[in-house]
Amino acid sequence: MLRYLLKLAGTSLLLTAASAASAQSDIYNASQDYRVATVADGLLQPWSMAWLPGGDMLVTEKPGRLRIIRDARLLPEAVPGVPEVFYTGQGGLFEVLPHPNFSENRWLYLSYAKEEGETSVTAVARGRFENDRLTNVIEIFSPKAAGYGHYGGKMVFDNDGYLFLTLGERQAPARGDLTAHPAQDLTNHQGVIVRLNDDGSVPSDNPFVGRDDALPEIWTYGHRSPQGLAIHPETGDLWMTEHGPQGGDELNLVEPGNNYGWPVIGHGVNYGSIGSPIHVGIGQAGMTGPAYFWTPVIAASGLMVYTGDKFPGWYGSIFAGGLAGEQVARLHMSDDYREVIVEETLAYDMGRIRDVRQGPDGYIYLAISDGNGAGRGDFEATEIVRLEPID
Repeated sequence: MLRYLLKLAGTSLLLTAASAASAQSDIYNASQDYRVATVADGLLQPWSMAWLPGGDMLVTEKPGRLRIIRDARLLPEAVPGVPEVFYTGQGGLFEVLPHPNFSENRWLYLSYAKEEGETSVTAVARGRFENDRLTNVIEIFSPKAAGYGHYGGKMVFDNDGYLFLTLGERQAPARGDLTAHPAQDLTNHQGVIVRLNDDGSVPSDNPFVGRDDALPEIWTYGHRSPQGLAIHPETGDLWMTEHGPQGGDELNLVEPGNNYGWPVIGHGVNYGSIGSPIHVGIGQAGMTGPAYFWTPVIAASGLMVYTGDKFPGWYGSIFAGGLAGEQVARLHMSDDYREVIVEETLAYDMGRIRDVRQGPDGYIYLAISDGNGAGRGDFEATEIVRLEPID
């Protein structure tokens, strides 16, 4: 089932209260009343959040800095040792991700845009994080996919310790023979999700290992601009969101070897006032359609499955941030967590939501990267905020 027409009303009444310490808004909502409170401001284009076992929060800033929030305070100095990034347009420092066994090995993973000749690629580096600095940093993956946009860069470890990375189609034009588009070509990394061992090597059971016409790192292909990636902690399912053009942002259940259709199938149209069709249709043999889609788009960015105890009614829901939509979409799921039942809009009009995470305390954290935030005058356009339940 692709999409239900029913959407819960996101808000009914908004009360705003500001203090010297932080801004906050109390929102009385259809499914759960909650408060939006500032955790840290003074950041520049925060892109990704992660927590370390001791409670520190790490935040990447797109221009190329890794920051630490400790005891509710943003430390003034950036973490030294971060690789040089290509900070132009959509390029910059993307994801920060601790190894599943971080307490033992201290490995930290970064994805970032790297200048390569006259173009740029999405690279992944691994280093040891000790004493608030990165050392022994080495690049473990660099794709066969170059350009200046649609970098991807989202990473996640699954329950077996494999590393997944999203890579966009690098804005390759969708015209002519759509089946010959680079995102349909397994000999490059344009528009794919790759699966790696934790050292960047290729797992022997990847779906295209041993094929002469395919790169062995590829797990799935036929993607456009994937900007959300999450593992369901209970089922182990891998979920991702990707940007459509005008219409057709997608939520996909990612399964090995599948072709997700870009640009042959989809729910969007070309940019421009005419909005001419792109796709052959919304379905075609051998291609997998989305589990859910947005038209108009929200520019889905950041993804998580909520399994905390602070919002019991939201348990098992999928949360997707929105850049263009400046919102968070909560997707209430079926009992088997594989079908979207209803969508609810949360945390709207505060700026472009770049990342959505469940903290170790069970609260929901948002990274607001930029935007006007016109509907919430008490909030800055670049900061970390937290959703807290109102009993």
